[in-house]
Amino acid sequence: EVQLVESGGGLVQAGGSLRLSCAASGFTFDDYSIGWFRQAPGKEREGVSCITPSDGSTYYADSVKGRFTISVDNAKNTVYLQMNSLKPEDTALYYCAAGWGWGLSDDEYNYWGQGTQVTVSS
Repeated sequence: EVQLVESGGGLVQAGGSLRLSCAASGFTFDDYSIGWFRQAPGKEREGVSCITPSDGSTYYADSVKGRFTISVDNAKNTVYLQMNSLKPEDTALYYCAAGWGWGLSDDEYNYWGQGTQVTVSS
């Protein structure tokens, strides 16, 4: 059974940092791309960043470039999202997803986690 379990969300003040984790199981980790997405209340889900565990290729949305860093621990089948200089507009439910494709479109991903809430106070 494919499982993606996010953790690490919480409440933080603007300017602070959080590190999200996405623990994957039930599939061959190296065969997939792993993406982070977020959805704020009343807004559409948007792609934040993605990584290819097999070669470490990464991609970021412009809104987080320079502030967020995606990384992978292949030994643990876990992808991380280090979020620095957080802003109130980063407040959202953050999901990780696994897929055969590449990029920040929902269509590229087949499996989704349940999400972890990030709230940034001003």
